Amino acid sequence: MAAGPERPVAEAQRQNREQPPPENSFMPLEQTQAPRLLPHVDGLVLPSLGGFGKHQKQLIVLTWIPALFIGFSQFSDYFLLAQPKGTCVQPLVNGSNWTVGSLKLPVTTKNGDNGKPVPYSGGMECECKEWKLELQTGLSQNVVTKWNLVCDSAWKVHIAKFSFLVGSIFGYLVMGVVADWFGRQPVLIVSVLFMLVFGLSVAFSFNVTMFSTLRFFEGFCLAGLTLSLYVLRIELCLPGWRFSMTMVASFLMVGGQLVMPGVAALCRDWPVQDDWQVLQIMIICPFVLMLPYVWIFPESLRWLLATQHYRCSKAMMLRIARKNQWEGLTVCCVSPPELEHELHKKPKRTCIIKMTSTRNFWKNIVVLCVNSLTGYGIHHCFARSMMDPEAPVSAMFNADYYTMAGIAVATCLALCPAVAFMGRRGGLLTFMIITALASLLTDTRVLHLTHVKHTHTEIQFLRDTLNRKFSVAFSIIGMFSSHAVSTLSIFFCAEITPTVIRGGGLGLVLASAGFGMLTAPIMELHNQKGYFLHHMIFAACTLLCIICLLLLPEPRNQPLPESLVDGESYTRQPLLTHRPGEQHLLLTKPGDRDLYSRVHDTPLRLTATGGATAAAATALAAVPTSYAYATGGEVISNSMVVNGVGGSFVAANTDRG
Repeated sequence: MAAGPERPVAEAQRQNREQPPPENSFMPLEQTQAPRLLPHVDGLVLPSLGGFGKHQKQLIVLTWIPALFIGFSQFSDYFLLAQPKGTCVQPLVNGSNWTVGSLKLPVTTKNGDNGKPVPYSGGMECECKEWKLELQTGLSQNVVTKWNLVCDSAWKVHIAKFSFLVGSIFGYLVMGVVADWFGRQPVLIVSVLFMLVFGLSVAFSFNVTMFSTLRFFEGFCLAGLTLSLYVLRIELCLPGWRFSMTMVASFLMVGGQLVMPGVAALCRDWPVQDDWQVLQIMIICPFVLMLPYVWIFPESLRWLLATQHYRCSKAMMLRIARKNQWEGLTVCCVSPPELEHELHKKPKRTCIIKMTSTRNFWKNIVVLCVNSLTGYGIHHCFARSMMDPEAPVSAMFNADYYTMAGIAVATCLALCPAVAFMGRRGGLLTFMIITALASLLTDTRVLHLTHVKHTHTEIQFLRDTLNRKFSVAFSIIGMFSSHAVSTLSIFFCAEITPTVIRGGGLGLVLASAGFGMLTAPIMELHNQKGYFLHHMIFAACTLLCIICLLLLPEPRNQPLPESLVDGESYTRQPLLTHRPGEQHLLLTKPGDRDLYSRVHDTPLRLTATGGATAAAATALAAVPTSYAYATGGEVISNSMVVNGVGGSFVAANTDRG
């Protein structure tokens, strides 16, 4: 008589409780996680509720809408803090008003012949009574022109950029932990509310100190909003939909970057002097559309089940089944009677600090953090190399701005087929190799061509032209591949991090990306001193990342891990798949070799090889014990199968009739 669907589950729970403690003095992960009856969300729970149905699709669309607004906010610095073109109308002393310094904008003075403006180098510091500052980013005035943040006050611009990024780093770290402790939906709502408060307050700043302080909190709230939407989007999808749904949101964020210059141009037509305030208000006001999310966006069902909020889970499952018009709620292990047995349990929450008790998972997170840091850090190096070395920083806001946006679009387009063909790990490894090659070729070109001088003018001109073309070509390739590395590292982390700490793990990787972006204002603050060393350090990091990426697992078409035990089971797989029939000789445990040895003593093998009599074969066939191996809802019986990654033994004593 065949065992019912509840018998393997009960037997699996019994074996989980009887597992011996781990070796090497590591804390048993089972002691930190309460036994859960509904752990297989992708394999059992969501399919029993209609799969990727109408309910999930509607919520995914709701996570896409704010992506465009997030793109506005993330690239607002390019307009609010853009460096203007300065003209000194009234110098202090004619002909002697320039001293060596760290001026960041192209300046001219009107003390030339016939009063015509005479340009001066961007590496000079001036003493001027009256400035005429002109923006080239669509606005007539921004923060720099309003408070004359030039010459000796230029460093305040970099502090303002610095404060926004630092706020984002703290937001990722703090809000990630809060999302694991209190849920994704509360973090989303709180972030939206405070984003409106601090974002609108920025528009009414009366000095640069207030502006920088409020921008810190705006970056903090924007980070919480970005992280919560990313996690919710991942947890709503089945394995086959995760990457495509995430890439649509990435396209929308890049779309915000492309539309931003047009929004700035519209603000210039307003009959107000401080049009940068209008731009800031237009960036923040669309987040008002997210206020109804308080009522229409529910908590993540994955998080509710993983943290044992079973009462809320029951109501959520019934709601999803009704919206998906699905009546199969009593499929396999996801039946209301079994859920009723778990309603008395108290919620169990897990902090990201528990990651330190694992053997493999913390290494995966460290590798992805280094990848994210390297990708965003070296991206600025390539962007700087693409520019004319003699050009000022303000050149970034013209053709280079659209070049970077175009590269981001091309990256998103290339990621889709690359990941579909090579997988997550293969795609990440490929783009990291391209980044390393582009970086090393750029550095080699600089060392070889820059320091070689020729007396012949034409030869020197041709060499400089070739040098410039190589710089632009390798920089574009490097920006393309480094952007892909950063995007894929973040998505990779969201897939391999367990649900109970997914917010904290993703926050660590996003914060590492913020540290990489933070190198840009730091280098500008030091007037690009040490730029070559900065590039070489990140180039060395790319080589280290290539080696470490081989240690990562491949999460494509795999269910999301729900507990720390599930996350620990995500171990490295070989890049090349094994041929059918090939036997794996390397076993994970010493005892597995003994299990394999007994497989050869089956009745079928004894009969086929003639190594035993028919009586012996009959005697072995009479043994009433069989082994079943359950993986992903499938059961394989009448054979001994050694467990692979993510599997477990289930012994079922069945009657052979």
